[in-house]
Amino acid sequence: MRFLIQLVLNAVALWLTTLIVSGVHVKPYEATATATVLTYLLVALIFGIVNGVIGTAVRIVAFPLYVITLGLLSFIVNGLLLLLVAWISGLMGFGLIVDGFWWGVLGAIVLGFIGWILGLIFRPVTRDRRA
Repeated sequence: MRFLIQLVLNAVALWLTTLIVSGVHVKPYEATATATVLTYLLVALIFGIVNGVIGTAVRIVAFPLYVITLGLLSFIVNGLLLLLVAWISGLMGFGLIVDGFWWGVLGAIVLGFIGWILGLIFRPVTRDRRA
């Protein structure tokens, strides 16, 4: 259940990001409302997998560079991960479209900020209640 809530929150954050950042778009596979919602959910799922697997590996390997650059490298890495998600979803014939590298960096910053805000708002819903 927690996974589904997080997936929906990431899809909403992606949707808001496409409204704010003009260089980031989502192209649904069909021109219906259901297809658009499903596309946002699938792109959010791809983003979660890429961020969880590849993003974690890159952050571990590049940790010394993160320290040297005082964390500024994270903006570049997140922008590249967003471009990777756009490439993967483009191979499937639908999904995220990023107009360039700097749009990817800006989109990643906005996506991270919106995701953080949504996480703060919906934290009681996703928190583990066993404690």
